[in-house]
Amino acid sequence: MKITEIAELTPQELLGRKRELREELFKLRVQQQSGQLERPHLIRAARRNIARIETVLSRKVKEAAAK
Repeated sequence: MKITEIAELTPQELLGRKRELREELFKLRVQQQSGQLERPHLIRAARRNIARIETVLSRKVKEAAAK
């Protein structure tokens, strides 16, 4: 996901998407430990997407608090 796509989502949608990504990351790590992960770059991509979502969420919370 790109940051522009993430910025358009509501805080509730962001929390839902973050939860989905954390579940996906867990599944990828389990696959990696069992030796079944064919595309290890997906772990890095999931971590980065989670970080992007957390950044946008914190910005939105700060904006809401300032109002």
